[in-house]
Amino acid sequence: MLSAQKKTDAGHSVHKIGGTSMTQVEAVMDNILVGNRSEEKLYNRVFVVSAYGGFTDLLLENKKTGEAGVYQLYAGSETDWAWGDSLTKVSEKMCAINEEIFGDAPELKLANAFVQERVEGTRSCLMDLHRLCSFGHFKLEKHLLTVREMLSAIGESHSAHNTMLLLRAKGVNAVFADLSGWREPEASTLDGRISKVFDDIDLGSQLAIATGYAQCSEGLMSIYGRGYSEVTFSRIACLTQAREAIIHKEFHLSSADPRIVGEDAVRPIGRTSYDVADQLSNMGMEAIHPRAAKGLRQNDIPLRIANTFEPEHPGTVIDDHWDPENSRVEIVTGVPTAFEIEVFNQDMVGIPGSEESILSVLKRYKVPTVTKNLNANTITHYVSAPLKQIRRCVDEIEEKHPEATVQTRKVAIVSVIGANIDQPGLFARAVTVLDEAGVELVASHFPSRRVDLQFVVAEGDFNKAIVALHRGLVEGKKEEGASDKKTKNDSANKQDKLKAA
Repeated sequence: MLSAQKKTDAGHSVHKIGGTSMTQVEAVMDNILVGNRSEEKLYNRVFVVSAYGGFTDLLLENKKTGEAGVYQLYAGSETDWAWGDSLTKVSEKMCAINEEIFGDAPELKLANAFVQERVEGTRSCLMDLHRLCSFGHFKLEKHLLTVREMLSAIGESHSAHNTMLLLRAKGVNAVFADLSGWREPEASTLDGRISKVFDDIDLGSQLAIATGYAQCSEGLMSIYGRGYSEVTFSRIACLTQAREAIIHKEFHLSSADPRIVGEDAVRPIGRTSYDVADQLSNMGMEAIHPRAAKGLRQNDIPLRIANTFEPEHPGTVIDDHWDPENSRVEIVTGVPTAFEIEVFNQDMVGIPGSEESILSVLKRYKVPTVTKNLNANTITHYVSAPLKQIRRCVDEIEEKHPEATVQTRKVAIVSVIGANIDQPGLFARAVTVLDEAGVELVASHFPSRRVDLQFVVAEGDFNKAIVALHRGLVEGKKEEGASDKKTKNDSANKQDKLKAA
């Protein structure tokens, strides 16, 4: 654990900078790290950084397209040529980034030497593992998760080390807080790894630049997937008892997607609750990974979402100290493409636990449920996953329940979210807004905690529903929908008939 002096120091903040922002090196240096800050304002801050944009995709696999990176090539290859060539390309791109950042400054040599040492050390390790697993007693698949973590760590070590070099060149006393476990002989827990590194850092006079990946015995990726850097960020804030945790993004946390409702219509959210952050995660719009939010919430550390490119803007504060009397809709968001899995089975009537076998199938194929409903003989899950996984789920459910009828179709899910939306008539108003906009409503839910409304709509009505609900419940404007147009048309017809008479 951290020393008593470190633990009681509540004057510092812990920051997280994402990969997209990290790529904008000058903006990060000017708006977040240095700018016009006086020396006393440079310190008492910790920065947890992600890899530069796109490098984790190159090292693992493309998050959106699934295109193989070094890891996927290594896991699926029978020779070391494909993954080795891919790793060489990563090294070359890292050195190209270094040249862009440092130009002909002396730091370029240090940055390239660091990349060379990490990449070639990893290559040597992977080649040895490949040779070892050519013997029948050792199975590569048992080591793949460790390989995945080792490769991922290269990207964040690269960006953190570069940031440290840049800061030192500007006269800032920056330190490289390497949590990656590189060449560490002993395993450690996550808390132990963080404590060991930060016990040697004086936050009052040193600016710590930490890797988003932290090597630990728990295995961050096996638990959190690619959201591990936010968990590292959260644990650092909790263990050092920070006064505030700040995530720097390239956009504001706003009332809706400006690409759907328009730039002029959206409103930045000034203050909200951790409940809202959880609902956003459920909709795939993460303000912060839910497990990371849990730690901050339990330690009563407020989270601020700040815009990298608007440093003077206060951003959004998330905590549990919002005004419970301030009831309002804050955000309208959703899942544009989801699937409905409807299981109709009369044998379920009156049988406790009838849903368990269906849940086990969804869990086995890692298909998350966004929302669901049920009645006496029907259980319907609305899920967000690739079609291939959905088909596997449906096939297994039908195999387990041959007497049931299983149907599936594409839908969209729209959610109205706020720290407190316990307003009389809100649900009725929302349904009316959707109806007047001509939105086909498939299902609706108003959970008792009163932090969200959920509407399942026809897939093609997603944007229409977002715009209508935002106009009606956030902007306070009436959407001219189907019923309004019908009234206008009827009135016009009557006028025409009178004129004709």
